[in-house]
Amino acid sequence: MPRDLTSLHTDLPVWAAPMAGGAGSPDLVEAAARAGGLGFLAGGYRTPADLAAQITRVRANGAVFGVNLFTPNPVPVAPDAYRTYARVLQREADRFHLILPAGNVTEDDDAWEEKVALLLRTPVPLVSFTFGLPHSDTVRALQNVGSLVAQTVTTPAEALAAAETGADLLIVQAAAAGGHSATLTPSRPLAPTPLPDLVSDVRHSVPLPVIAAGGIATPADTAAALRAGADAVMVGTVLLRTHESGASAPHKAALADPAYTDTTLTRAFTGRPARALRNRFTDTYEQAAPLGYPAVHHLTSPLRKAATAANDTELIHLWAGTGYRQARDEPAAKTLTRLAAGR
Repeated sequence: MPRDLTSLHTDLPVWAAPMAGGAGSPDLVEAAARAGGLGFLAGGYRTPADLAAQITRVRANGAVFGVNLFTPNPVPVAPDAYRTYARVLQREADRFHLILPAGNVTEDDDAWEEKVALLLRTPVPLVSFTFGLPHSDTVRALQNVGSLVAQTVTTPAEALAAAETGADLLIVQAAAAGGHSATLTPSRPLAPTPLPDLVSDVRHSVPLPVIAAGGIATPADTAAALRAGADAVMVGTVLLRTHESGASAPHKAALADPAYTDTTLTRAFTGRPARALRNRFTDTYEQAAPLGYPAVHHLTSPLRKAATAANDTELIHLWAGTGYRQARDEPAAKTLTRLAAGR
């Protein structure tokens, strides 16, 4: 069975990160492969049938690719806090004639078993996990059908735990990353360790290949991560405005809008820490938002979808890493090859 990165046959040390919710489109995955790198289909929030269709499409086009899944690691929400937050948000929902699910706490596992079964039936080159650690039996089963297995980690301690599951490689994510943090302990503050330092710390703790992620936006960022010991880097935010990105039009526009001047870590949208452009929603509701994933995600989802349809960027989860100003309206291959120029 394959046990190292050479089996992936990638030439470009800059990969496209999985971006759940639509931004990580099959077009983007295929563009990354054509550029000599690798992209990930984001299994999170997608039905098993939809994910299967995307796998079939990308495989048919000959791309080297991975699939990312959210490993169940629930943070149960306090019922009283959930109901209070729902009441607070209802005034925003009223503008769109929505009734938020205040009495319906959804604590699902994102069809975990079905998606793992899909990947065992139709193996892909690389499977990565985020939010939690899969059981070692799951890791071994995927390896037995020919998949490399990667675990996303945010600390050396998490890297050690990932190695114990039998993972083949580590995706090391710094707090500068856009979107959800992969932290295994979302109730604890994220350490603001610079990515090169985090890569070095992990490499000194665990003898596994490392893919560095989080805040990479320039060729110099790529070079620093590779010097620190990363085998490749993975980028997401800088690809959001590319031609192949599936990000919404309001999201793409906000990334270039000078009115948005900063990012912030917030749990207001999903009950789990994630980095986004600071907007009215994050400023108004961060303190009121309870920890609670996936319950808070399901609570706010109708509101976020309605705001996106209305082009109201003050209520949208504008996921963005700290290097968001480097995102350009251009082909994804141009972004990826530019970032690789600093190696």
